[in-house]
Amino acid sequence: MKFTKMQGLGNDYVYVNCFREKIENPSALAVEISDRHFGVGSDGLIMINPSDKADFEMEMYNADGSRGEMCGNGIRCVAKYVYDYGLTDRTNISVETLGGIKYLDLTVENGKVRLVKVDMGKPVLEPAKIPVVAEGDKAVNEPILVDGKEYRMTCVSMGNPHAVVYVDHDVKDLPLETIGPKFENHERFPNRVNTEFVRILDRTTVEMRVWERGSGETLACGTGACAVAVACILNGLTEDDVTVKLLGGDLQIKWDREKDTVYMTGPAEVVFDGEWNL
Repeated sequence: MKFTKMQGLGNDYVYVNCFREKIENPSALAVEISDRHFGVGSDGLIMINPSDKADFEMEMYNADGSRGEMCGNGIRCVAKYVYDYGLTDRTNISVETLGGIKYLDLTVENGKVRLVKVDMGKPVLEPAKIPVVAEGDKAVNEPILVDGKEYRMTCVSMGNPHAVVYVDHDVKDLPLETIGPKFENHERFPNRVNTEFVRILDRTTVEMRVWERGSGETLACGTGACAVAVACILNGLTEDDVTVKLLGGDLQIKWDREKDTVYMTGPAEVVFDGEWNL
C-alpha cells in the first residue's frame, strides 16, 4: 500500500489514496501504522475516497483506531494531496466528512498548495448536539467538576465535540497528560471530548494546548482552534478574527457571525511518501 505522511502544524497523519488502494480494516491499520516506535508514526490514518456527495471524501481514524468525524488540519492536507498529486486541477473543492461537507479554497504557489482556507461551517452550540450534558440552550462558561476541581468550560461542536477551558498562566505549564484524559472520558461527554486549554494574550491573539480524544496531546487541532475562537467570542474575550497559537504554529480563524460560518486558514505540508506491507 502506497501512502503519504503529511502534517498541518505538526498534526500528522498517514494519507492513503483510496481511489487506488483498498483497506479492509482501517481501524486496525490506524493503530498499527500510527505507532511511533513500530509503525510510521502519526496521529492517525486518513483515507481519501471517492464521494457521491462532494468532490472527495475524507475518512479518518484516530491513533487508537476510533473513527473521527472531522479534523481541520487533516482536511487541509487532503486538499494539498488531491491537488499536488493530480487528483484535481481545481483550487475550490468540496470534501465530505462525518462532520458534514466542507468547502476549501487552495492557495497555489509554483504548482503546489501552500495555504488552505476551509469553510468549517456553522458552530454547533446546542448541548444535545455537541453532545454535552448541560442545561440551557448553550454551555457557555459552564462549571464542570474534574478530579475534584471546578473548571469553567464553553462547549462547541465543529463537526466533533470540544470543551474550551481558560487558564491564566502559560499553557506550557499544564499537566496535560494528567488532566486531558479526565476531561476526555468525563461522564458529561457521551461521545468523549476534545479539550482545549486556552490563555488570552490580547483581543486578537490566544494560545492553546489540546488533548484530542483518541490521540492524546497533538501539536495542533484545526477544529479545536475554531472552537476556541467561537468560545472566546461568545465569552466576549476577543474580536471575531483571531490568531490561535498552537504548539505547531498559528492558525487564522474568523467567525463570520452574519453568515454564522467559521473560516480557518493554515498551511499543509508533505513529509514523505512510502509503502506499507498490508
